[in-house]
Amino acid sequence: MQYSLKGQFINFNGNNFKQNTFALSYNNRAFKYGDGIFETIRTANKKPLFANEHFTRLFYGMKLLKFDFDSEILKTTLNKSIMLLLDANKHFAGARIRLTIYRDAEGLYTPQTNKFNYLIETQELETNKFKLNKKGYKIGVFKDIKLRYSEFSSIKTLNSLPYILAGIYKKENKLDDCLLTNSLNMIVEGISSNLFLVKDKTIITPALNEGGIHGITKNIIIDIALANKFSLIEDAEIRETDLLNADEVFLTNSISGITWVGAYKNKRYFNKTAKLLIADLNAFL
Repeated sequence: MQYSLKGQFINFNGNNFKQNTFALSYNNRAFKYGDGIFETIRTANKKPLFANEHFTRLFYGMKLLKFDFDSEILKTTLNKSIMLLLDANKHFAGARIRLTIYRDAEGLYTPQTNKFNYLIETQELETNKFKLNKKGYKIGVFKDIKLRYSEFSSIKTLNSLPYILAGIYKKENKLDDCLLTNSLNMIVEGISSNLFLVKDKTIITPALNEGGIHGITKNIIIDIALANKFSLIEDAEIRETDLLNADEVFLTNSISGITWVGAYKNKRYFNKTAKLLIADLNAFL
């Protein structure tokens, strides 16, 4: 996926600023404690895709983190700020939005208030539709840091060290992506995506209580798969042997839609199902 960074503005609390002149305080809690949450949203023709689902996950996470907010007021405010920034950056076709919300408070581990700031960034995408990768990804499995299920594991907090270390592992091993495991050595998800396997006419994906992110696109793909009469197992425990026995493996997220996997170790995969589902995903839009 290619991004353009030219002429970028960012939006901070409803106001646009030049990206190369804006700075956050060293004292902010996102930097010091990872005290925040984020969402990544794709747009097509200036329309945020699956916005209600993204805001639902965002507000659920903000409630867990004890932020003070009114969901209806904040939803309207964020929508206006996103449109303002898309216009400023002239990102009218396809764009990637990163929305970060962090606590704005003095204090050490114990914050003095639960007020928050928000920061929005946009990056232009090369197309306003989801486009399947031409070459299948080569993947590995990262086992050094384990994911653990909790109330926080389904949301996108600013504490992302397992995914960062998985990204370093990917780079060191010349992979396109890698999968993370949990404390029971079950395979959970990719670095920035949910995992699906296909075996015969059955689509398989890990249960949420395995420790993965509650994926927006994952749920859309499940609906599309059911509409196409696939059998579905969405509470699976996935082991390395399941990867090696699968006919297809693909990953889903809000920006790429679907990314098909071509190889794991000596195993090679097809992409027939991925092609079908991404075509229906674009038709759905």
